[in-house]
Amino acid sequence: MSGGSRGIGLAIARAIARRGGNVVLLAKSGTPDPRLPGTIHTAVSELTELGGHALPVVGDVRNDDDIAAAVDLAVDRFGGIDIVINNASVLDLSPTEDLTLKRFDLMQQVNVRGTFALTRACLPYLQKSANPHVMTLSPPLNLSQQWLGAHPGYMLAKYGMTLAALGIAAEYRNTNLSCNCLWPQTTIATAAVGNLLGGRDGLHHSRSPEIMADAAIELLSRPAGTDNGRTLLDVEVLAEAGVSDFAKYGGEQPLTVDIFVDGPDLAHHM
Repeated sequence: MSGGSRGIGLAIARAIARRGGNVVLLAKSGTPDPRLPGTIHTAVSELTELGGHALPVVGDVRNDDDIAAAVDLAVDRFGGIDIVINNASVLDLSPTEDLTLKRFDLMQQVNVRGTFALTRACLPYLQKSANPHVMTLSPPLNLSQQWLGAHPGYMLAKYGMTLAALGIAAEYRNTNLSCNCLWPQTTIATAAVGNLLGGRDGLHHSRSPEIMADAAIELLSRPAGTDNGRTLLDVEVLAEAGVSDFAKYGGEQPLTVDIFVDGPDLAHHM
């Protein structure tokens, strides 16, 4: 998993650890950040306590040597790679004229190149797995004028992640690889939402990260090849598994619909 020190990535890693899974995290968070709770080391400690086998690689998904180190560690310690989770992402909602090209480049390098490079590095080992999955945390390609124009720099970075996933899914469609995208229907109560998307009030109208963790586990538990090239919302995956009541995931009404998602009336989901 790229990232995973906190937020949605950590919630998914926790769910894997509770099932006794092996997790290698590639993240930059080797030292504490006063703005954000948790480091890669606190995450690994927590995952180990939950029953998983977790290993940290302090590194940057923009750095090919760091990706290679994470892949080598996973293969050396655990014998192979069954799952890749492209979680690391940079968020900047600045309008085009306010977005510096340095920030634009950062989003492209982490979100798009990072997704492509980590997946690419793992593909030789995924092809040896009996149940290979690639999961990319990126949105459906919503081409409405609203979302194309809301923040084009970020749109390009997130849709680039999705296109990378869809392209690899199509390229490997004749194998048993499952390569899909997962995205939350609502905002999720994470530090990123609290800091960048509405503060405390935004957190109150967001669901907990566990909804994404439960959806991820459901998708990753399906036999490889049964789902491929899909861009799914968390509630769609859970609904396919028979879940109809999402109240346990919290969030005060009205729930805030996430970026790139058209806003239905969510009251019936509570």
